Amino acid sequence: MPDRTGVPAAAAIEECVDEIDDFIETLDRYPEAVIAMALRIHLGALLRAMVDEQLCGRAEVREFVAALEQEALGAPDT
Repeated sequence: MPDRTGVPAAAAIEECVDEIDDFIETLDRYPEAVIAMALRIHLGALLRAMVDEQLCGRAEVREFVAALEQEALGAPDT
């Protein structure tokens, strides 16, 4: 999702992903399915908060979730 200026900062995204990866490696005691569910719950709450705070709109969240589904499943564009 774009930042407040409308443009995602690629370097910041890459750095954040690296930090998340490092943190997830510390959760090795949990099965991958548990981590995935916890991340889903957290992401849902984060997206809801962003909509509530008017940082993005419902349509942007729908587009984001559709892109996530395509990335996760390799679903064709529709």
